[in-house]
Amino acid sequence: MVEKKDQVREALEKVIDPELGIDIVNLGLIYDVTIEKNNQAVITMTLTTMGCPLSDMLHDSIKKAAESVDGIKSCEIQLVWYPIWDIGKMSRYARVALGIPEGFGI
Repeated sequence: MVEKKDQVREALEKVIDPELGIDIVNLGLIYDVTIEKNNQAVITMTLTTMGCPLSDMLHDSIKKAAESVDGIKSCEIQLVWYPIWDIGKMSRYARVALGIPEGFGI
């Protein structure tokens, strides 16, 4: 049986960063997903840069995706700046899709 937090993470793979065209999970922006006892998803994440102009749009898309999971009643997003995001946090899929050479930034 798939855990709720894994279902939420899977739903977040549908949230695409419009500047890069890659989902936020493969970009490595999602640091943690927990489910509270009241069926609230708590998502700890970062952005590629401080002051990202897309943060409001991403926030709405993330809440919508998390709350689309059966049983999730609400979503809290905790935006953090540490650890600092870098391309080493991207999945292999994201690096290949963006044309980043193997081993670069790791």
